[in-house]
Amino acid sequence: MTITTKTITAKTVTTRTVTTRSVTAETSAITTDTRPGCFTSRTLFASVGALALTLATVTSTQAATEMPPIPDVSGSVVEGDDNDYKLKFSIGTTQSGAQYRGLEYFEKIVEARSDGHIQVELFHSAQLGDDLQAVSALQSGTLEMTAPSTSPLVNMFPQFAVFDLPFLFPTPEIADEVLDGEIGDSMLDVASSNGLVAIGWAENGYRQLTNSQTAVDSPDDLSGLKVRTMQNPIHLDIWRTLGANPTPMSFAELFTALEQGVVDGQENPWITIQSSRFNEVQGYASETNHVYTPFITLVSERFWNKLPENYQQLLVDAAQQMGVYEREVSRTLNDQIKQELIDDGMQITELTPEQVATFQQSLSPVYDEWREQIGGDLIDAIRARSAQ
Repeated sequence: MTITTKTITAKTVTTRTVTTRSVTAETSAITTDTRPGCFTSRTLFASVGALALTLATVTSTQAATEMPPIPDVSGSVVEGDDNDYKLKFSIGTTQSGAQYRGLEYFEKIVEARSDGHIQVELFHSAQLGDDLQAVSALQSGTLEMTAPSTSPLVNMFPQFAVFDLPFLFPTPEIADEVLDGEIGDSMLDVASSNGLVAIGWAENGYRQLTNSQTAVDSPDDLSGLKVRTMQNPIHLDIWRTLGANPTPMSFAELFTALEQGVVDGQENPWITIQSSRFNEVQGYASETNHVYTPFITLVSERFWNKLPENYQQLLVDAAQQMGVYEREVSRTLNDQIKQELIDDGMQITELTPEQVATFQQSLSPVYDEWREQIGGDLIDAIRARSAQ
């Protein structure tokens, strides 16, 4: 893989166009009552246990799933101040996902180009706390880096709710252009406050719909369907507006609820659908790509201010290269896992552009409802980019 970087500056963003994918455990929502998929203290052991129980099954279906190799490190050694630094980097997703693979590349870059003066220690599966707990640890200076989904940060940064709006990013390439351009830079600036320094983007990905009742290719098919959602007001509005019966519940309870018919369906990225064995109790899926969310790479301001400027720039460069590579891994796995689900018997409906347009038209009230709170100018700027 070739990575092309621009001239090094603190706010430069690496650009690259790649193909389609979404890979990650579900990362939580605007409220913090239940944090689905972020492995809180209440759900960590249940989630790890479920993963262990299904490992043998998943291993057999994922035998053909291969991640792109971690690239070699390019660039010269960065001169520091002869001091040594330790950097703990915590995420909520699992060790088997694209995000952790990206962190391994970040670690490789930083340690090589600092000549070992910065040592990076990686923590996955919310070992040091869920997304909001990790962000709080950055603010207090007890953790150096994390990369949460944008959804849990909406209370802190209301503009981030834009990533919960439906069908805002029609393709992953457009998402890349937005995040790697002026809009993404401005949102990094917004997030560089409250004891945080935001230095880059990666991919959480697209969410897809599954259910046990019927193939879904229009809003009419959703009438009365009980769909489990995150505890997120925009997501609740989406499914209610489409005629479904949205039902918030903990991610840890979801498989049993699907199996027992408490809910008819759910929505998550393909890798979560497969790794959670939802295809065993959900015969139908629709590749809706209805919500795209990124990961944002954050550094503790307290730690950042201890670093010499050259090392600060090194973290920026490494975060941007990590984001490019993580997207490639994410999208590669997405394609492979989708095919594996089909091979295992799941009926997947791919929406035509006309069908997507029907969903978009039905969801226009959601945009009207949230326009003022999120910011009409931001929404319009992203839509204008999408229309080009």
